[in-house]
Amino acid sequence: MRCAFPSYHFNMTGLLEEAMRRLESLPQAEQDSIASQIMETLDDEEAWSQRLRNMPTSLLQLAGDAIEEHRLGETRPFDELIP
Repeated sequence: MRCAFPSYHFNMTGLLEEAMRRLESLPQAEQDSIASQIMETLDDEEAWSQRLRNMPTSLLQLAGDAIEEHRLGETRPFDELIP
C-alpha cells in the first residue's frame, strides 16, 4: 500500500508511519478525533516548552528549594503520598 502522506513520508519514524497506515483504515470521524487528540497533545507540549524557556531562573530556584528541603529531611517518598 502506498503511503497517503508522501510529503511527510521521509520525515516519519517507522512507528509513526505504521500508526498513520492504521489510521487510514478508520472512518473519517474517528480519524478526525484521533487527529484532534494528537494536535492537542502537540499544542500542550509546545505550551509547556515555551513556559519552561521563559522561566529558567524560576525553575532553578524551585529546584534549589526542593534539594534543600530534601537535604533537611522535609520530603517524603512519592509512594507514601499516593495510596
